[in-house]
Amino acid sequence: MGEKFLIWRRRHISDKQFMLLLAFVIGVLTAMAGMLLKWLIHQIEHLLTQGFSITGANWLYLLYPVVGILITGLFVRFVVRDDIGHGITKILYAIARKQSMIKGHNTWSSVVASGITIGFGGSVGAEAPIVLTGSAIGSNLGQLFRLDSKKMMLLVGCGAAGAVSGIFKAPIAGLVFTLEVLMIDFTLGSLLPLLVSCVTASAVTFALSGSSTLFEFHLTNAFAIERIPAYLLLGIFCGLVSLYFTRVMNWLEDRFRSLGGPWIRLAVAGPILSTLIFLFPSLYGEGYDMIGMLLNGHGQADWNQVLEGSFFYSAPHLLLLYLAGIIIFKVFATTATNSGGGCGGTFAPSLFLGCVSGFFFASIWNMIPGNSIIVPENNFSLLGMAGLMSGVMHAPLTGIFLIAELTGGYGLFLPLMMVAVSAYLTIIIFEPHSIYTMRLARKGELLTHNKDHAILTLMSMDSVIERYEEHLHPDDDLREIVRQISGSNRDVFPVVDDAGKLLAVLVLDRVRHVMFRTELYHRLHVSDLMSQCAARLTTRDPMDVVMNTFERTKAWTLPVVNSEGIFVGFIRRSHVFALYRQMMADMSDE
Repeated sequence: MGEKFLIWRRRHISDKQFMLLLAFVIGVLTAMAGMLLKWLIHQIEHLLTQGFSITGANWLYLLYPVVGILITGLFVRFVVRDDIGHGITKILYAIARKQSMIKGHNTWSSVVASGITIGFGGSVGAEAPIVLTGSAIGSNLGQLFRLDSKKMMLLVGCGAAGAVSGIFKAPIAGLVFTLEVLMIDFTLGSLLPLLVSCVTASAVTFALSGSSTLFEFHLTNAFAIERIPAYLLLGIFCGLVSLYFTRVMNWLEDRFRSLGGPWIRLAVAGPILSTLIFLFPSLYGEGYDMIGMLLNGHGQADWNQVLEGSFFYSAPHLLLLYLAGIIIFKVFATTATNSGGGCGGTFAPSLFLGCVSGFFFASIWNMIPGNSIIVPENNFSLLGMAGLMSGVMHAPLTGIFLIAELTGGYGLFLPLMMVAVSAYLTIIIFEPHSIYTMRLARKGELLTHNKDHAILTLMSMDSVIERYEEHLHPDDDLREIVRQISGSNRDVFPVVDDAGKLLAVLVLDRVRHVMFRTELYHRLHVSDLMSQCAARLTTRDPMDVVMNTFERTKAWTLPVVNSEGIFVGFIRRSHVFALYRQMMADMSDE
């Protein structure tokens, strides 16, 4: 039945029409998945915290986060049985190394795991898991209908764009996110399916949840030229906070990873997370309630609401100290959540930390003696969100459009651009890659907008390795050499030891002048005729290293070995170039 449908589809529906139809379906499904995740988080959080006191500390904050990451860890370990963390990094890896194939369980597993984690207080966001879910929906639809890798990549992009558009009700931000963060170099014609997914996901979410934006924001102080120095300094401050967040998160992840098994990591990360949430209850979950307070507060009385449920409640004069603690310790809470066994992303932490940083900066600015330029704290809270997102994700356009769409704050569009760009320019001085891409970039597994580099990244070693069934050994005589040559159209042969480790190569030109002299068949051996390799490649080498090695050695054929030195096969320069030209044509073809 499936094969008959595929034949019918090819006859009656063109590829472009079919891609638009799939984009529409992806938009609907990703919007539904996003709403389900948000509903699940809200229900769990409301059930657990509805009776909490606002005038003092709540001791259950010490218990809930640990229980949440414990349940999530058990779910992942015994039900999913696969790593589902670092959702956006996984999408980037799937595009670059797995022909955009994402496992089927990712269409639902991240929703369940992140819902439990965040509902119980995990200090992470739901957006990266839902982006992975959307991309997995697109990937699995592509696999179901047996589409090629180029169309699969487009469907993965449609899933990511639809997820961001739906969960934030921000179609432009969804489109820009896919182009800027996933770094997929789509052609103009490919944008139409992305737009269909974005608009569909947003429309479905609006239809089911109303027309309100995620964060209410009412602009009371418009853009003023005299505040430009403050906008630029806020951007620099956000860039430095982004650098701190990125560097500390990577350092902490390495430390947690070195601890060993999951139970040890839970035993260390759980108490860290619960203690931080007990001291700073605003770190509980996504923190969107606190964002709303800072964006819409009209004075100290409103802003002091962020101290509810903490030891600081009776000391409102320590509000800035409380916010400084959040800026410092948010990265510890987020990393402890994921490293301890929880599931979540850095989307919401970036928004949360940006809002706090913007408010903190504005408050300090207004306290400067002799300062005559007073800046509105709620406006700077909004601008800080764009600054942190731009810095952490290395995505200034995403930060600008997402914050404008999230809040309806288009009246601050120019300041949004100033803060986002200055934050981005600040962090790239110290860190050339975003929090999502740095690990892949170190391994040469990152797809970029540079077409030459992108094609080399998409090419796999397996696609260019020529494998040999027969090998020569140093003590083989000329008769054995001639036998292998006569049964092959190759001009280079591997010489290995008894364990299969590569020792040298035998080139046909070295044998040509003696191969017909039968009197030498038992006198000459491989060891007399073999040559050392100009260089050796390994199965883990990225293709840019392969090309650089060919260029450096001027060789036309190079051997490939595994990590133990066992011979795997040869790579020919002509084969690599032919595949490169074909992939360049496929990528450019519309």
